[in-house]
Amino acid sequence: MKYFFLLAIAVTGILTASAQSDKSKRPSPPAQAKQVLPNGATLTIDYSQPSIKGREIGTAIEPFEGKIWRAGANEATVFEVSQGVKVNGQELPAGKYGFFIIKNGDEWTLIFNKTWNQWGAFSYKESEDALRIKVKAGTADPAAEKLTYTISPEGMVSLHWGEYKISFDVK
Repeated sequence: MKYFFLLAIAVTGILTASAQSDKSKRPSPPAQAKQVLPNGATLTIDYSQPSIKGREIGTAIEPFEGKIWRAGANEATVFEVSQGVKVNGQELPAGKYGFFIIKNGDEWTLIFNKTWNQWGAFSYKESEDALRIKVKAGTADPAAEKLTYTISPEGMVSLHWGEYKISFDVK
C-alpha cells in the first residue's frame, strides 16, 4: 500500500509538470501569424492570445493608458523578420524583437525591443529599443474576443483586440 501511494504521488507530479509545460493548455494559448513578404522576407509574430471574457480593456485588462504592454499575454510577443525591412517607412534590421505597445488615447506607440526572450514587460528596458513608431488606433468591426494578429500578403500587419484595430506596414 505504501508503494502504491508513493507511485500515485509520482505519477501526479509527472502529469502536473507535463500539463504546465503544454502551453496550449494555458488560458491565453500561443498563436502565430506568419507571412512571406513581396521582398522575400519572412515575417513571424509569436504571441499568446488572451480573451476579453466580459472584461473592459484599459480598466480590467491591458493595455492600460500610458503603460507598457507586451502586446499579448504570458511571454513578450516576438516579432521576427528574416531580413531587414521598413516598418511604416523606418528601417528595422533582420532579427527577433520583443514587441510592445503603449496606448496614449487614439495614438499608440509600437516598440520593437532588442530583448525578445522575456516574460511579459517586467524586464523591459527602453534603452534596448531598436525602433519606435506611432500609429492611430482604428475600430475593429466586428470586435475581437481574442487578441489576433494578421499579416496580409502585401505586409500590412493588424492587431485586433476588442474594438481596437492597430495596423502598420512592413515592406
